[in-house]
Amino acid sequence: KYAENMYYFSELALTLNAPESGTAPTDSRRRPDQRLMENGRWDEANAEKQRLEEKQRISRKRREAEAARATEDGTPYDPYKPLWFERKKDPITQELTHVYKGGYWESKEKQDWTLCPDIF
Repeated sequence: KYAENMYYFSELALTLNAPESGTAPTDSRRRPDQRLMENGRWDEANAEKQRLEEKQRISRKRREAEAARATEDGTPYDPYKPLWFERKKDPITQELTHVYKGGYWESKEKQDWTLCPDIF
């Protein structure tokens, strides 16, 4: 019912992005541009998306500059690593894949998100 007003998404698809309390501040359902878009505030959503993309570009450039300085100085550089996953080779396919390494559910239970970066 009223599918044309919901971009013809199924009921399941519409609920996948529903906010959930207690999730990490980096959870994609907390994207402010997404929320604005879902509320029909297109101009604000576009401006917010631009702000987020610029913030991501600045963060990437900072990491690249740190890596370049470390290379020039000959000092070790610890590249960005995901909080909850690690890259491992799949024993069957030999492909690199991301495997959950733990920590998320414990952080959620404690509501301790101090390790999460400010991405929004």
